[in-house]
Amino acid sequence: MKKNIAIVEDEPTLRANYADAFTKSGYVVSTYSNRSDALEAFERALPDLALIDVGLGDEIEGGFDLCRQLRTLSDTLPIIFLTARDNEFDQISGLRLGADDYLTKEISWPHLLARVVALFRRTAAYHQPQEQTDSVLQRGRLKINVDKIAVYWNDAPIELTVTEFWIVHALAKYPGHVKNRTQLMDAANTVLDDSTITSHIKRLRRKFIQVDPAFSAIQTAYGMGYRWDANES
Repeated sequence: MKKNIAIVEDEPTLRANYADAFTKSGYVVSTYSNRSDALEAFERALPDLALIDVGLGDEIEGGFDLCRQLRTLSDTLPIIFLTARDNEFDQISGLRLGADDYLTKEISWPHLLARVVALFRRTAAYHQPQEQTDSVLQRGRLKINVDKIAVYWNDAPIELTVTEFWIVHALAKYPGHVKNRTQLMDAANTVLDDSTITSHIKRLRRKFIQVDPAFSAIQTAYGMGYRWDANES
């Protein structure tokens, strides 16, 4: 079955160009020019991936608001910001809201398509046959079910985005081993700069702390990267 990509972009020409390119690449495409129309449609049925501009018409941060609303509907829906706003503050804001990626409109079409394909590849585990044996990684109070893309801490579910899931998996797989930015990018199958990695780590910590205020298993190795506390293994 073809994947459905929702494009939320207020500029008509860009919206049409993206829709045409993704359609020619074999995707089903839905387009929206504003936040309210997109949200109304998403509340009826979620797409397989949402590609969102930050500024939507008169709403300067309409895309951020839509991302926040989407995350109340689904913790795992792949979300990519595609925007002309390339400053670091906006990038960090988008990732803190739960987006999987933040790209500028200067990106080439082959690169954009590659990022979308990579994100779909990371979500493929959701479509594994139910009869397949679950692959579970247990590290003390942490349990990771790879087949179901599910994470538990003290048996309580931690709702993560796909990118967050693979970062946790990479850290917990080898407790005590420091993972640098390149290794975490490889694990998440995406391209992330230092500030993006930092934003994902901060969001991950907040999610675990919501379940366990004493959580401290994700440690910073200053100047090198991050590691999972070996005492939690």
